[in-house]
Amino acid sequence: MTMEKRKLGRSGLHVAPLCLGGNVFGWTADEKTAFAILDAFVAAGFGFIDTADAYSAWVPGHEGGESETVIGNWLAARGYSSGAGRETLTIATKVGMWPKKPGLKAANIIAACEGSLMRLKTGYIDLYQSHRDDAETPQDETLEAFGKLIAAGKVRAVGASNFDATRLEAAERIAEEGGFPRYDTLQPLYNLVERDFEKALQPLCVDEEIGVIPFYSLAAGFLTGKYRSKADTEGKARGGRVVQYLNDENLALLDRLEKVAKAHAAAMAEVAIAWLRDRPAVVAPIASATSLEQLKSLIRGASLELTAEEIAFLS
Repeated sequence: MTMEKRKLGRSGLHVAPLCLGGNVFGWTADEKTAFAILDAFVAAGFGFIDTADAYSAWVPGHEGGESETVIGNWLAARGYSSGAGRETLTIATKVGMWPKKPGLKAANIIAACEGSLMRLKTGYIDLYQSHRDDAETPQDETLEAFGKLIAAGKVRAVGASNFDATRLEAAERIAEEGGFPRYDTLQPLYNLVERDFEKALQPLCVDEEIGVIPFYSLAAGFLTGKYRSKADTEGKARGGRVVQYLNDENLALLDRLEKVAKAHAAAMAEVAIAWLRDRPAVVAPIASATSLEQLKSLIRGASLELTAEEIAFLS
């Protein structure tokens, strides 16, 4: 199966309109489950996979690097590490948020990249991202380091994550004036519930042709409809994050989402993905799956077409 490919900013990379989040690999999805999910994702015509060196350092007993290690083991097991078919995948990872390799100083970026390449068992990273802004490090130092990695063939394009509009715009100007690589992508928090992105970042990304790959596309599971009360969140891995969404306005949104889903005989998550996929500047929503059933639903969402009226109703 072939999927429609979209331009990832001005990077020259093209990806299908769904990115598989690797944050759960080695955490709530063990290696065997992760391999099955990755196999099914690729078999469905997709190949954009996002991770970070910091995943999953927040889990007791974990130290970080677990997700990259699982993905690297899969790349090796499926023969991608040796080069065959590697060009069909777009592997994205991040630097700067892992307590072991914090910040965006040049030396840290170079060292962290080597560690990521080793764990991923690949010769290059397609999209290397600043995981969060680092106000302590001059942006030209960071961008120059990325430029060295690109020149060495270890990275193909660079992106930013968790940047505000002022800092992202400054980075683009610094890149242009200094002859450094620009941030071709932005990975912000954006979904039907979290819409601050639309205020200043969205217009900037449209103007600058920055490809947006939003994380928490399903608001940590809230937009699946399975959390309607505090009791529903108890004992769940992401329950603590979902509690903040439990208010009248957001529960009314879930009702609208459910109505549109029923009209399409689709799951609520599928409609949430379809809505996000076609927002201005968005290239591919990022969503993670811990089962094949969840993955199939995400894939259906990537190809579901909503009417203009439905989009307005949800928005």
